[in-house]
Amino acid sequence: MLVRFGFEIIISTPGPVPLILALSPHPSVAGRILGANKIMTEPPVPIEEFLDPFGNRRARLVAPRGQTRLWSDDVIEIEGEPDVFDWNARQHEVAHLPPETLPFLTASRYCEADMLSQQAWDLFAGTKPGWARVQAICNFVHNHLTFGYKFGRPTKTAVHAMSEATGVCRDFAHLAIALCRAMNIPARYASGYLGDIGVPPSGPGDFCAWFEVYLEDRWYTFDARYNTPRIGRILMVRGRDAADGAMITSFGTYQLDLFRVWTDELSETMTQADVLKELEHLPEAPALTLAMAGSS
Repeated sequence: MLVRFGFEIIISTPGPVPLILALSPHPSVAGRILGANKIMTEPPVPIEEFLDPFGNRRARLVAPRGQTRLWSDDVIEIEGEPDVFDWNARQHEVAHLPPETLPFLTASRYCEADMLSQQAWDLFAGTKPGWARVQAICNFVHNHLTFGYKFGRPTKTAVHAMSEATGVCRDFAHLAIALCRAMNIPARYASGYLGDIGVPPSGPGDFCAWFEVYLEDRWYTFDARYNTPRIGRILMVRGRDAADGAMITSFGTYQLDLFRVWTDELSETMTQADVLKELEHLPEAPALTLAMAGSS
């Protein structure tokens, strides 16, 4: 399967503003990528790439005064299989978990597992440990929260989402992560591209948040917002929560003028030459309204 994915973001700044971006495919993403596979800017500015402690590709630059256009546009060749499903995946005892999973058991800025512990055990103590328990948590979050861009805000945490029963996709992920951790299941935040592949069109493109849990000696993908295996995820960042993978971290003020994302399946009959010709121009794609942009 060939998937074209990319973004275009335009910001305005009153003066030079340092930025740290998390807008590139994660190094672990499998599949051949055609295209530059890097962030472009207009006007051109120097960009320094580095890996953060979670293995995410980061880019550092200084946006000059005025408008700066950021974009990326590539094609990836992937298998096109839905998220892996294993109903029999077992839950590890905490004492037997690999050390590298332990940071994903405790509370973090947006996932207050400690504050939701009693509610989690009241809701899910009767479920079978392992996949069934995580699925029960997904079912609960999927049904408990009402999705809407108007419900998103930068300071919203899992506790807020639980009490307000609303949120954007990152709130669905945060609440599910916090509930999993409260049940002693390592869970980590993930976000990236997820287009309408194999499902009805859902409107203008956006980045999407989901989460991963550690069961049966490996990490599995879960998605409390959609609550069904999906095709074509392209991971950008992982972390304890959204604070570890913010798309744009600015050290100064900026105004968001344009935000649009595309993730589209291409014809399997396309040759490499056809793909490269496609990438000569950015695709026509609707933009999210500024009130919606980046909320999820």
